[in-house]
Amino acid sequence: MSLSLVLATAALLAAEPTPLPPGHPTIPPGTQASPTMGPGAGSGAANGALPPGHPTMPAGSPVAPGTPLPSGHPTVDANKLPPSAEELMKQLDSSEGLREREKTFEIASSLGKLYYTNGRNTEALAYLGQAQAKADGVRSLFLASRKKLGKAPIATPEAANCGFTPGQALDAMEAVAQSRAKSGDTAGAAACARAALVPAMDVDVLRGNALYLGGDSANALKAYARVLEVEPRHEEALYAHSSLLFETKGEDLQALKSAREGFDALVTANPESPRAAMARELSVRIDETVKAGGRRKWLASRAADRKVRLSQSTAQAAALPPDAPRPLSPEMVDAVKNTERTPELEAGLTKLVEEGEEHLARGRYQEALANYTRVVPFQPENGRAKAGMAWALVGLGRPMGARVWSVALQSDAGAVEKLGDTLLAKGDAKGAKALWEKLAQDVPNYPNKAALQAKLSQ
Repeated sequence: MSLSLVLATAALLAAEPTPLPPGHPTIPPGTQASPTMGPGAGSGAANGALPPGHPTMPAGSPVAPGTPLPSGHPTVDANKLPPSAEELMKQLDSSEGLREREKTFEIASSLGKLYYTNGRNTEALAYLGQAQAKADGVRSLFLASRKKLGKAPIATPEAANCGFTPGQALDAMEAVAQSRAKSGDTAGAAACARAALVPAMDVDVLRGNALYLGGDSANALKAYARVLEVEPRHEEALYAHSSLLFETKGEDLQALKSAREGFDALVTANPESPRAAMARELSVRIDETVKAGGRRKWLASRAADRKVRLSQSTAQAAALPPDAPRPLSPEMVDAVKNTERTPELEAGLTKLVEEGEEHLARGRYQEALANYTRVVPFQPENGRAKAGMAWALVGLGRPMGARVWSVALQSDAGAVEKLGDTLLAKGDAKGAKALWEKLAQDVPNYPNKAALQAKLSQ
């Protein structure tokens, strides 16, 4: 997300005093000044002139960094850094009526991404929903135009001469698509509308992720399906939608078949994707589940197979000499039923996190996950709990594990590293090293990379 866009959002929505230095002339709305403007450049905003009263800027090339300001220009504090994400969110939280104010798609989506990447899914959903609503018009236009075209392929925006530029506002792109539709150019309208929807599809994917993390799988599926209705080959939506179908619709054979088709489509469209290997594996597992008649029957058949193998191992052990080492029996980890999610005292939540870490260190991922799912809804900002939940899902091999792991890294990679320290302190050196290796692999530009590499080399 562009920090400059977020800062502009904060200034616009908070309606605070101008951020210009003291004594700086007021800039009329819509004025776009050129850094190369000189005395004879004209005075109209449309021509890029500086506002009335602004000190004269030298003509010629843009002013290089470090060049002294023109005579009479107010002092600028060069040491003032832009606010951090936490500081920015505090400013936004204190802005009265922020959610209710009218926003452009770009502002609403920027706010949604800001809150989402910092683990505040409730606020993220509010703003992402507003961004989604801003895109509904061009989305409807695209679906209607595509229906008129039938099986004809959708042209690229370049082939359709849409004339879009990088970073162009969605409403401006929608205006182009609407103009094409009014002129009877259905193919051009479809191509331009489809190009305009690229950032809107990203918003729908984030909404799906936030809904899933909040426990609303049904609406998460709908969010991913919105993307696939526009772009059936969208990689992230395909993976998320199929994973969630497999995770939540284990007894619905038709839903399982749809999940398998989604994974197969992902592999076909993106054979070199990092997700392709897991998609192939899950497709095979779904095929086995469908043939068994559903997840319960599939699990029952696997349990029966394990009993047969266990009985064979027992018979083989009985034939061994008395002093020979006995083969270990396979451990059966039962899912711990989640308790009702009611408000908990801070001390109780801390204890649940500590117990979850103990479970992780002993390889009891399901029990750990049960603890973390009771904490995260009440403390969505708790990086320690999010890191533990992500590692539990990775350990369980859940299809959505990679997604939750990614969110934990984006919001607080430091907490993930500290979880490795905790595992090591509790005697799980192997688990700690595996966690650090995955962290180093998935965050190559990790700020604490040197210390992390030192831990891995021990």
